[in-house]
Amino acid sequence: MDFIEEMELYNSAMDNAFNLITGRMELDDMFIEFEEEGDEDMLPLPFNPFMTKDYSDDTIDLVINHFSELEEYEKCAELVHIKEHNAKRDK
Repeated sequence: MDFIEEMELYNSAMDNAFNLITGRMELDDMFIEFEEEGDEDMLPLPFNPFMTKDYSDDTIDLVINHFSELEEYEKCAELVHIKEHNAKRDK
């Protein structure tokens, strides 16, 4: 795998993480879509989605940092809102 392929895989993992965290896609639907595309052997994600449905601040921060570097600030704002909502819920 060359550098460009690795970056595409990383970007795909961050897009998948964003879709899961924001509820745009459910994991089952993501697997179905992924199998239909048949590009890789494994669904790219920066975390294990089977461990929890509540995403940690560190996980959300990782995704925020990615989209901040791409200057996709609308996505960052949505993730910050989710992180703040989680903090209020946990109190």
